Amino acid sequence: MNIPYLDLSKIHKPMQRELDEAYRAVTSNEWYIQGEYVGKFEKAFAAYCGVKECIGVGNGLDALRLILMGMGIGAGDEVIVPAHTFIATALAVSYVGATPVLADVDPDTCLIDEAQIENHVTERTKAVIAVHLYGRLCDMDTICSVAKKHGLAVIEDAAQSHGAETGGKKAGAFGDAAGFSFYPGKNLGALGDGGAVTTNDAGLAGKIRAIANYGAVERYHHIYQGCNSRLDELQAAFLLKKLPYLQGWNQERRRIARKYMTEIKNDKIVLPGMDGCSPGAHVFHIFPVLCRDRDGLQAYLTAKGIGTNIHYPIPIAEQGAYETQGWDAEAFAVAKKICGQELSLPLYPGMSDAETAYVIDAVNAF
Repeated sequence: MNIPYLDLSKIHKPMQRELDEAYRAVTSNEWYIQGEYVGKFEKAFAAYCGVKECIGVGNGLDALRLILMGMGIGAGDEVIVPAHTFIATALAVSYVGATPVLADVDPDTCLIDEAQIENHVTERTKAVIAVHLYGRLCDMDTICSVAKKHGLAVIEDAAQSHGAETGGKKAGAFGDAAGFSFYPGKNLGALGDGGAVTTNDAGLAGKIRAIANYGAVERYHHIYQGCNSRLDELQAAFLLKKLPYLQGWNQERRRIARKYMTEIKNDKIVLPGMDGCSPGAHVFHIFPVLCRDRDGLQAYLTAKGIGTNIHYPIPIAEQGAYETQGWDAEAFAVAKKICGQELSLPLYPGMSDAETAYVIDAVNAF
């Protein structure tokens, strides 16, 4: 049996007719930038997330960068980010001229260690970015409480957590603003690049919308030194068709994850720590396991026809892009351990019970 790490055809083929309709609707209009489908999707996604405002942008990195720009965060400022995340989280901070400050992560959740945030606050700290990594919500009550104590903005990096929910609130509705990615492999993915900012702050939303449109609030009236980052009309039309399926896709991800959690029994494999995680608070964009012989496990599964992935093999503290920061990777021991041991198992909507069982049997036999 051959099982890819990700098979997008399992979600796209059943809705091919709807995707074709979206394509024809946009091309027949001959309106490709900032048209009606971007507006419709922004409204629908804001309602889905339970927020007042949504701004479609070019990608997830731009979403975070634009939030920081909209908040006026820049040179001389510091922003606390987790030491284990995709590098885009840190890059967004660097792009606005601010300094990313790393905080180690919790060994069970792999999310930012809330207890460490306060240790990194200085007079220059302006915000903390909570990354809902792998699709699991951070402890936002604690993070928001610490941030309020120190007068910090809270930004959610929700690139991997579309639809994750706890206490009646979804990812994107907890902080001052949130950045989403619609990269094709995300739980809600476009057929190309795309992203969005969500917020309840109308003033911030208006500023971000202007900055993303060359800094203009009306044509040729540029009040900010902006950039060009807009959600494509065609991608918005595709996303609008896919959004109603998101809840069902997330339920399917949780079902497969439950099978992995209950049926993988191998003392060489460490499964995700789920203590304290409410049923809806994880949408399993990624199913990460830890193994000391990660490379051996990956080679073994590859030989069995099972695709895997690694998220993320090199800690931010060791990336060449940040060598001038002088970070000591050993100061982020948990992040370093995760980077050296993490392997992502296949998990996607449409994955059959037989395929899931095959993966489980293979992992157990390692």
